[in-house]
Amino acid sequence: MPIRTLLLGCLFVSAVHAEDWPEFRGPGAQGVSQAKGVPIKWSPTENVVWKQALPGSGWSSPVVIGDRIFLTAAVPQPDADKMTPLSLRTLALDAKKGTVIWDEEVFKQGEGTPKIHKKNSHASPTPIWEAGKLYVHFGHEGTACLDADTGSILWKNRDNRYEPVHGNGSSPVLVDDVLVYTADGREKPGVVALDKATGVRKWRYDRVAVPGGAPQKFAFSTPLVIEVAGKKQIVSTGANVLSALDPKDGKEIWRFNFSGYSVVPRPVFAQGLVIFSTGYNSPSAIAVKANGKGDVTKTHQAWKIDKNAPHNPSMIVVGNEMYMVADSGLLSCVDVKSGEVIYKERATGGISASILYADGKLYLQDEAGKGAVVKAGRTFELLASNDLGEKSLASYGVVGSDLLIRTEKHLWRIGAK
Repeated sequence: MPIRTLLLGCLFVSAVHAEDWPEFRGPGAQGVSQAKGVPIKWSPTENVVWKQALPGSGWSSPVVIGDRIFLTAAVPQPDADKMTPLSLRTLALDAKKGTVIWDEEVFKQGEGTPKIHKKNSHASPTPIWEAGKLYVHFGHEGTACLDADTGSILWKNRDNRYEPVHGNGSSPVLVDDVLVYTADGREKPGVVALDKATGVRKWRYDRVAVPGGAPQKFAFSTPLVIEVAGKKQIVSTGANVLSALDPKDGKEIWRFNFSGYSVVPRPVFAQGLVIFSTGYNSPSAIAVKANGKGDVTKTHQAWKIDKNAPHNPSMIVVGNEMYMVADSGLLSCVDVKSGEVIYKERATGGISASILYADGKLYLQDEAGKGAVVKAGRTFELLASNDLGEKSLASYGVVGSDLLIRTEKHLWRIGAK
């Protein structure tokens, strides 16, 4: 790498602010922000710091490092017809102004790209940042590492292709020296780890078929890295199974079987429990003790909730409460230890984005572009409902004390002026 690029990268790292938003669901990967003074009210004309038009389409969530915002997009090529492969791109924006700093093509779609679900895009996985490098993932289309300052591509890997169903959605995670993502397609679902320095595959975990489980094999859930008894685990939900893996070699530490597929929500981890959704067709929320070995299906379930669990939005834990929102917009507050449902109340319209917690409040962004703000606690209190008037499926990002909201055509920075 040229010396100039290394120096630029060092300068960029040194400018990192106190709390960044480096991956899907933020610095702790579970949707919790330490920001204070986050806005409660907004509209297309109120508390808008800036609004930036975005090229093409994409539902990846914004990543924030210092004064840079990163996201991906699938962009039609100039003068192309609908059959021409899309350009799969990564963008860096100025967080203060919203202007595009660089815009880099990472891949062109391969031939015969399968159709996607109407709620999906060809740029749905969220990037992840570490030490001046930005890792981007386009599912079966490939994975790459970019210099976050310049946008130059450091490595690419397109060797782990698989046949997706409805497109791609799972975001990658970093743990120790590997970049990990799920490859839960139509057949042979599993988890893949690449050497984060070179992009070369280090290991693959193949999910085991579950007798009596749902016949479909695909899923979209983003893995979560947790620590149990001083050792790291990668917990990943696929069709019919929640797996805990050793980051070093991908070997299974424990697994919990269930019947479900097309799982989207990322698990959460609190008080020794991994809490996840079982996906389609009728989702349940299940809490599993994370200290097991081998098949823990019959021994480590702490509780289960069969109603109003999410198909798409990830849950969130704040203190002793877990919050989950069904795709219909019904918000439930649950006691983490017991699984008791404390309340269930209508908060939004149809929703796919994950819940954000900041400054004592829950933020929920529904598919019509309406953002609900709910006071965190055991009593439901809707503080505000804010309409941007544009379709929105991406989860929130946070920059300073402001919100980043990605809608169908724009990225908005919302701040309490």
